[in-house]
Amino acid sequence: MNPIECMGYETFVAQAQVAGVDGILTVDMPPEEAKEFAALLDKAGIDPIFLLAPNSTQERINKVSVVARGFLYYVSLKGVTGASNLDLTDVTRKIQQIGALTNLPIAVGFGVSTAETAASLSKVANAVVVGSALIKLIESGLDQPADAIREEIIQMLTTMRVAMDS
Repeated sequence: MNPIECMGYETFVAQAQVAGVDGILTVDMPPEEAKEFAALLDKAGIDPIFLLAPNSTQERINKVSVVARGFLYYVSLKGVTGASNLDLTDVTRKIQQIGALTNLPIAVGFGVSTAETAASLSKVANAVVVGSALIKLIESGLDQPADAIREEIIQMLTTMRVAMDS
């Protein structure tokens, strides 16, 4: 939120709207503190996106669902993004719980680094987020030409997409 607050909510939202932004995920702004910001986003037609965690209670899910638009981002594991200890049974159970409490689509991220994991999650979620896997791929190829990294990214995403579609 620091860069957004330094810029000012109104200026940020206006520039985001001009840029064609559809949604804003501010990971460090809980919905309880987002009323003013979310109202500006709503007025501009931009969806405020919020996080839910494995330990989010039914009350918390309801509270977040009231303020969120676009989709809910479910953080699929406790720990840091890109970790590999994802329990698909627990994730599935939690997504079902969240889905029973909201009409918003549910995106799942954190711990998604393989095509197999993406495919499994795509069966229970509306979207799969693979940001850390992309960052790791880019970081591992910093000494390569940009075209080579681009091809590796295309290959990784294509493999995930094919797995999710099958």
